[in-house]
Amino acid sequence: MLKNYYISMLMTLLFSTFSYAQITGTVVDDTSEPLLGVSIVIKGTTKGATSDFDGNYKIDAKQGDILVFSYVGYETQEVTVNGTVVNVTMVSGLGLDEVLLIGSRNANRTATDTAVPVDILDVSELKERSPQITVTEILNYAAPSFSSNPQTISDGTDHIAPASLRGLGPDQVLVLINGKRRHKTALVNVNGTFGRGSVGSDLSAIPSNAIDRIEILRDGAAAQYGSDAIAGVINIVLKKDTNKFQLSLTTGANFTSESGPDKNIDGEKVNVGVNYGLPIGEDGGFINFTGNFNFRGATNRMQEWQGQIFNAYNSIERVADAAGYDTSLLLDGDFDDIFNFAGAAGITLSGAETQDELRTILGADVTDSELAARGQQRSDYNMRVGQSELRGAQFFGNMEIPLGEDLDFYAFGGIGYKNGNAAGFYRLPYQSRAYTPAYINGFLPEINSNITDKAIAVGIRGKVGDWNVDFSNNFGKNAFTYRISNSNNASLVNSTPFEADSGGFNYSENTSNVDLSKFYEDTFAGLNVAFGAEYRVENYAIVAGEEASYAQYNTLGNVHDPTDPTSVVPTDFFGNSRPGGIQVFPGFKPENEIDAFRNSIAGYIDIEADFTESFMVSTAIRFEDFSDFGSTLNFKLASRLKATENINIRAGFQTGFRAPSLHQIHYNSTSTIFVDGIPNEVGIFSNTSRVARLLGIEQLKEETSTGFTLGFTAKIPNANLKLTIDGYLINIDDRVVLTGQFDDNGNAELASLFAQANASRAAFFANAVDTQTKGIDIVVDHKATLSDNLKLTNTLSFTFSETSVESIMIPSAVANAGLSDTYFDNTSRLFLEASVPRTKGNLSHNLKVGEKWNIFLRNSYFGEVEEATNNTDPTVDRIYAGKIVTDLSFGYNVNENLKLTLGANNLLDVYPDESDAAFQSSGRFIYSRRSTQFGTNGRHLFARLSLSL
Repeated sequence: MLKNYYISMLMTLLFSTFSYAQITGTVVDDTSEPLLGVSIVIKGTTKGATSDFDGNYKIDAKQGDILVFSYVGYETQEVTVNGTVVNVTMVSGLGLDEVLLIGSRNANRTATDTAVPVDILDVSELKERSPQITVTEILNYAAPSFSSNPQTISDGTDHIAPASLRGLGPDQVLVLINGKRRHKTALVNVNGTFGRGSVGSDLSAIPSNAIDRIEILRDGAAAQYGSDAIAGVINIVLKKDTNKFQLSLTTGANFTSESGPDKNIDGEKVNVGVNYGLPIGEDGGFINFTGNFNFRGATNRMQEWQGQIFNAYNSIERVADAAGYDTSLLLDGDFDDIFNFAGAAGITLSGAETQDELRTILGADVTDSELAARGQQRSDYNMRVGQSELRGAQFFGNMEIPLGEDLDFYAFGGIGYKNGNAAGFYRLPYQSRAYTPAYINGFLPEINSNITDKAIAVGIRGKVGDWNVDFSNNFGKNAFTYRISNSNNASLVNSTPFEADSGGFNYSENTSNVDLSKFYEDTFAGLNVAFGAEYRVENYAIVAGEEASYAQYNTLGNVHDPTDPTSVVPTDFFGNSRPGGIQVFPGFKPENEIDAFRNSIAGYIDIEADFTESFMVSTAIRFEDFSDFGSTLNFKLASRLKATENINIRAGFQTGFRAPSLHQIHYNSTSTIFVDGIPNEVGIFSNTSRVARLLGIEQLKEETSTGFTLGFTAKIPNANLKLTIDGYLINIDDRVVLTGQFDDNGNAELASLFAQANASRAAFFANAVDTQTKGIDIVVDHKATLSDNLKLTNTLSFTFSETSVESIMIPSAVANAGLSDTYFDNTSRLFLEASVPRTKGNLSHNLKVGEKWNIFLRNSYFGEVEEATNNTDPTVDRIYAGKIVTDLSFGYNVNENLKLTLGANNLLDVYPDESDAAFQSSGRFIYSRRSTQFGTNGRHLFARLSLSL
């Protein structure tokens, strides 16, 4: 009996020691306010719980288990269970040990614990203290591997700036929201900027007020996430806050050293953002809303125009116009009126006996005397060389509703509108482009953009048996239309409209996913298995503009037919043909219209095994099949070795791919493109066109890549220091680029096809080059408590990268015609290799002084770039040196709800090096418009009011 008693007592003791018990507790922030939605996970498992509205939670765990508490915006904490009550105070701020959503499908993996490099940016903190407002601005200064700057005089690219990782193309980085694929824009960059020929995602369409953090995976991930992830992945995590009203009002302007009218103060910015969330039920459900309005004023950094403005004929026009004469009659071929007004204009025509002699005399440059006669200055004919004006508004939502103990419904998305205004090249009075009877002083045409962006994702996730299952559908659409104003269609002469709709394009994606995962706690030291499938439908469409926006008309006012010898295009006084189409951006024609679809299906397997507590291996394989070019199989292998408790060594190898976008396959239009200051009417013909076949341009295929990474992470607890260093090598074959500009090369059929497109030259998308990108990323994160009232956070981040063109694949027909240098010219090479900084970094400091003050200081280094040009003259300086840009802000907590921040971006008013005279285009481009480092806006002062209730 006594023996049974002791056995019973022993069993009870063992049961109480090793069995699960219910652990309860409360989670609060560092102001003792309860936190809703904190994730509590038993380390090494997927078993978890979430804190409720009052910060309370309960979870079944054993004594000695480690509970991992994570919450966006707060540092992750690990607490060992010792008793039945575990209360935790979360400390605000994000570090390298934050739990991730990308890079690994293991729910417990952190940034210093992964086999691949991941940056985590606390957008809520950065937006509160830094000068930048939009997502692209924030990332450009906070993440050295990321590059994006406003462009100028580049059509639609003025309104959506291209963005990249590691200097690769905008279309080689995949953007996710809450782990789900974000759609691309409808815009393909076809003008003279970095990213020429590529299609990216518009990150500025996502309001920063809606974002909690951004995760940047700096590694190829096509085997995990699919096409476009060659350079890496940017995952945007939306806010989940509830019962918290947040209002942010930011305003500022550029106060610069630039001289000239309207240059010292310009580029005004206003941003108003509101965020509020409501709890749904008592089990952690929520809905979070964000509304945002943003205005960005235009800037102009052009100096005084130094080139020709008037010829002597314009002087006669001025005198005739002052006399009330219809100056269009000067073009009727009867030169009597020309002679009648010449004397009053101070022009001697007595020696002109032939039409050619008359044209020679009246073609003379009389700019200086004519400016004096008109009471004007050269600067009256300046362009707008700087950032475009933009105004926009967005509404975003993020929702999650528990449907049961192990089942959640979620949805997120938003809608955004953006209107932009940018200018093109000034149409000067002496040029045939300027129909002076309508605009006696010429005109500066304007591009007005209307951009809409819509996205919605819905899904259900939960448990089926021991498996985590996620079903989702994600739809996104971007539409971009043009309205051209203050312009004309010169071929319509007196009948010209002054503005016209030029049409536009739209693009949409619908992606359906099913993802399953399971963590095997008792296999090795932990085994995570994930697999899933994806089906995506894409649609790209070009919409024609109104007829006057694209057509060239003949002298009878009918649309010109270049095949009809009786159809004659109007000319100016000097016999130059009047160009057709609304100027600065001729509209899309009905022949340009396209409504193209494709679909793809994919399946993947992702396995991550901790063979021991110190050694982890992850592998992924993905098969993807596209309806328009076939299938591809890619894999990834990565490993992490925990050399010590605080040092990890990691490495990875992966293959990748990028499907050519529907835009690149089907885009076609005609526009004026300036190369080294010379305007050309360039038709971009689709890759499937007759013109492409005549020139031997082959059908597009996918880009393929191989990538290697090797690095290590280290923690030095005694110094509160965390360090990551990662080297990488990325080889990309068959990169899709936009070719140089071909003329007809004496081919009659090509000449006819060019004329039908109102083009004098042609360009195409082609798989033209193989490239290699290599570099190293360094991130150092340090925290120090200097005293009870002083807390300092320091971050050093640097990226050193280099891209080189390894080989060029020239079609035999192009090579045989002697057009190899046109196919891939020096400008195209430099856009890939040197038009954005290859070295980029920042050193930031944030000092918290008591509960009232916050001081933020950041020095950002933007490395040298090279002018993207075909000018290879060795006496011309094409290099722009690296520069340091300083940001400084002071934040003051008026009370627990209200905060005021004052500061500056580019405090010291630093500008890029001025361009060599060979690239300044007679004063237009003092700073390069093709190879940008950090923009040309100069010092920006701002004030921000933040209210939290």
